[in-house]
Amino acid sequence: MSCSGETIEEEQLIKIKPLIVKQLKKAKYGVSDHSTVGLCHWTKKSFRNEGSCYKHKFYGISTHACMEFSPAGMYCENRCVYCWRPMEFYDSMKMEPEHVAEPEVIMSKLMEERKNLIMGHKGDPRSDERLIYESLKPSHYAISLSGEPTMYPKLPELIKYLKTLEETKSIFLVTNGQEPEMILKLQKENALPTQLYLSTNAADYESFIRINKPKYDDSWERWNATLQMLKNLDTRTVLRITLIRDYNNQKEMIPAFAKLLEESSPNFVEIKSYMHIGRSTNRLQHENMLDMEEVREFSKEVTKHTKNFSIMDESYISRIVILQNNERKIDRWIATYQNTN
Repeated sequence: MSCSGETIEEEQLIKIKPLIVKQLKKAKYGVSDHSTVGLCHWTKKSFRNEGSCYKHKFYGISTHACMEFSPAGMYCENRCVYCWRPMEFYDSMKMEPEHVAEPEVIMSKLMEERKNLIMGHKGDPRSDERLIYESLKPSHYAISLSGEPTMYPKLPELIKYLKTLEETKSIFLVTNGQEPEMILKLQKENALPTQLYLSTNAADYESFIRINKPKYDDSWERWNATLQMLKNLDTRTVLRITLIRDYNNQKEMIPAFAKLLEESSPNFVEIKSYMHIGRSTNRLQHENMLDMEEVREFSKEVTKHTKNFSIMDESYISRIVILQNNERKIDRWIATYQNTN
């Protein structure tokens, strides 16, 4: 049922094309209408007690109970060179409200798709059966899998719905910053996630265009509008800087990145290397990755050019260093929601 009480006819719903669905399922995605769900590398490893992702180390997120999904699986305004997702399938720039699935429907269908993906690991003798069954009821939601989630017009309703679920402890939303009006809408409707990530890979216009390959003519202005919101949003905020050798890791770019940090004043900054995985291998080379020592050095230099940021922690295996804003210092560990039911 829709929020207005009207039923959206099945044939009116936006759907990912059958040929693309076939490709996505082959890549171990779960698909429902225009939404996608998946199990990341670290979730699978966590089933076997072989480690947890950096979100666990940095913020205390339970890796095995993390559900990574997107309500806009094949919709994005950028064609970033480093994207590991199947963006070659993206074919539209608009999701009309009258043709999208309702949040409850999306989550019900994706939960079933995710369950099927999880149960495929039950027969693995290395898997911890307790963790397998705990994972069926997620405590953390990462709205980031594929596409750009802020293009989904009912995102505020989706996040508010997730907050009502009994097991929910946290919700992360990753955005490319191309829909600043949606971020404002989330703020006005009290629908912000626990933590909002803004993807950041350039501190100047030329690099931004070269790396993001945006579809909007005013993409730089849109991204900057979102950047300027971070210091005033009533939630935890993170700049995620992805470094790509020969694109944005040059020393002369460090002062400009530092200026972005000071102006936007996020709570945290994650500085990470590009990883040569997925579809990005068609566009970049293995040599475009930085090693951990280079990420450390870049991060140290950035802090030297700022007044308020210092290194908080790192994840060697994921090649990430995290900075904390000492002027807006908050507890790194995620507090849980109070269920509203």
